[in-house]
Amino acid sequence: MALPCGGGRTWSRVKKMALFLFFLAPMSSVGIGIRDTNTVFSKKPKPEVWKQLKRLNKPALKTIESPDGDIIDCVDIYNQPAFDHPLLKNHTIKMTPSSYPEGFSFDESNDVSSNSKPEITQPWHLNGSCPEGTIPIRRTKEKDLLRAYYGKKKLSTIQDVIDTSIHEISEEGDRYYGLNAEINVWNPAVMAQEEFSLAQFWVAGFDDIDTLIDTIEAGIMVYHDNYHDYETHIFIFWTSDGYGSTGCYNLECPGFVQVDNRIAVGASVTPYSVYGGEQRSFNFLIFKDDFGGGDWWLYLGHKYLLGYWPASLFSIMAGSATYVSWGGEVANEQIGGQHTTTQMGSGHFAEEGTARASYFQNLEVIDAQLVRRGPRNIVTSVTKPNCYNLVNHEDSFYFGGPGRSPQCP
Repeated sequence: MALPCGGGRTWSRVKKMALFLFFLAPMSSVGIGIRDTNTVFSKKPKPEVWKQLKRLNKPALKTIESPDGDIIDCVDIYNQPAFDHPLLKNHTIKMTPSSYPEGFSFDESNDVSSNSKPEITQPWHLNGSCPEGTIPIRRTKEKDLLRAYYGKKKLSTIQDVIDTSIHEISEEGDRYYGLNAEINVWNPAVMAQEEFSLAQFWVAGFDDIDTLIDTIEAGIMVYHDNYHDYETHIFIFWTSDGYGSTGCYNLECPGFVQVDNRIAVGASVTPYSVYGGEQRSFNFLIFKDDFGGGDWWLYLGHKYLLGYWPASLFSIMAGSATYVSWGGEVANEQIGGQHTTTQMGSGHFAEEGTARASYFQNLEVIDAQLVRRGPRNIVTSVTKPNCYNLVNHEDSFYFGGPGRSPQCP
């Protein structure tokens, strides 16, 4: 697979391969060149699948069937997957951080945003809620595990047919203790099951020889092979060895400690923005609690203190991050040598602007002085400008595009 530089350092090349590995596991039919997944999945020993399902799906104190087909299990907060991690066996759960970023205080009874915006919810909320002392977990099904198992094969084959487009802005050169991003929520059309379209932030740590080690990522995505639909889902991800053997989506492996009982990571979100009409967005704030052990806390939607990644999971980022970025990304299957019609953002180019193009706004970093500030000396990476593009502003940017078009063959 070609790895074009997007501008700036070689990180765009490193990130593109890392992103590729990030999304590799669920790509079953592309990875092995077989469309009859029922035949392939039958080769996986059932006892092993059941054993993994038992490990992932903790006993539920309450179960909620979501209108979109998901099953949400309300699991005892002290029995969540995080504590299966060997580094967290004796971990004492923290319900709130010891410190907050400058000028910020958490009060879940108030919307701390500067303006009143329509709230984003999740479909399962229509059928119930998880009681205090539990967290909502999207249940892992047998086909999820089978898809991941067989999708790990034949990376070289995938590299020949999957192309990844990255459109982002980034900053490096400081020590970073957090960032903020308000992400416009759309439901981009994705042409093939193996493709994805997302908008996310990255907080990353490189070592002294410029090797990617740690990342924390979160945002929204459409990815059928992982979620079995074409809806927009909220996701989180982390790795502590450059996408080697650690890290996963959402709560699919131990690591992230969730404390909120209202948001199910991996579940879909609703409603979406309307072209030329009402805009919906979701604010993501991640910050390092240096007075409480250095854990990385994630705060969503001006209302939900979702949880944290314990500092003990990381090496570089046990101290601070060295790189931050925000942007949109698409993987397309190059069917018949053509770019697919998979959209990024709203499916419209950045120049269309307000209420038509997708945006990131209220971009901030928490720097080495623990001060919240706007990005500085940013690098803009656009790998497929005829298919998707980006228009940068002071603390925000528009991005996106339609995929295949006369300009994007």
